[in-house]
Amino acid sequence: MSSSFPLAAATLALAALVFSPARAEPTTYPLTIENCGVEVTFEKAPQHAVALGQNSAEILLLLGLEDRLAASAFWPTKVLPELAEANEKVKLLTVELPTLESILAEEPDFVAAQLPLLLGPDSKVAKREDFAALGIPSYLAPGICNTRKDTGDIYGSRQQLWNMDLLFQEIDELSRIFDVADRGQQLIAEFKQREADLRARFGDNPDLTFLFWFSSPSVADDAYLGGKNGASGFIADVLGGRNAITTEAEWPTVGWEGIIAADPTVIVAASLDRNRWDLDRAENKIAFLKNDPTVSQMEAVQKGHIVTMNGAAMNPTIRTIYGAEEIAAQLEALGLLK
Repeated sequence: MSSSFPLAAATLALAALVFSPARAEPTTYPLTIENCGVEVTFEKAPQHAVALGQNSAEILLLLGLEDRLAASAFWPTKVLPELAEANEKVKLLTVELPTLESILAEEPDFVAAQLPLLLGPDSKVAKREDFAALGIPSYLAPGICNTRKDTGDIYGSRQQLWNMDLLFQEIDELSRIFDVADRGQQLIAEFKQREADLRARFGDNPDLTFLFWFSSPSVADDAYLGGKNGASGFIADVLGGRNAITTEAEWPTVGWEGIIAADPTVIVAASLDRNRWDLDRAENKIAFLKNDPTVSQMEAVQKGHIVTMNGAAMNPTIRTIYGAEEIAAQLEALGLLK
């Protein structure tokens, strides 16, 4: 038994070498970044930024930039507990969609956005031209920019499975914009290690399928689900399984007949802190699953294979790996670890 210790030590040493932070040089300004097909130039590090979307805000907080983050908006769930104290220094515009006027009232010198819903040609909040006209550089999450706009909604679809490389690009670019590239590389190394740890625990299991239920306006309405190739699909892949929903739409809406037909092994009920719909709450989702005469007959419900996850993890964000870790612990408790 003792002979395994040198091997374990060697494995840990190799992991530390593979995921150790790269040496980062200080940013040289002016810095020009191509972001979602737009060239954005920064003459200096921003000092009064506004983050539109939970992910944009939490990345900046993880980079220790709360003193340079003036305000944030659009929070479907509460901030990470470890960031709560830092986040108290940042003004909250609204947990829903802010107005352009409220953003400009903060006199930002930089605006970072998580979703095209918050910044983009079809956004009801702001377009990049709105800020460019005022000399305010803007940034949109790269993980959103590569979706195809062929689904008739603002979120589009993905032909290939999302992975954390796009998140790492976002962390790297934001850290260079703010001249804290060393912090960015350290954060990237941490996330790489966490993904590697999960994949090492869960082997490939072709029989393990997941359905990710984000929310629904009511039980009579179609459900908003995590699509095949989005963050939900990535979580399923990390845990050795696959998404039971096969559409490439980022956020497909599916009726319960279609959900029953998908026959997932595990149902993931998202937990949201916003107060938009009753079914934002995981406990309300679970009550419906267990009490509806038809839905309750699904094998996953009958076997109690219902797990919960913070809904923010279903967006391609830093929260995605946290969500995978949440589900991993519950799968182990259910005896579904292979």
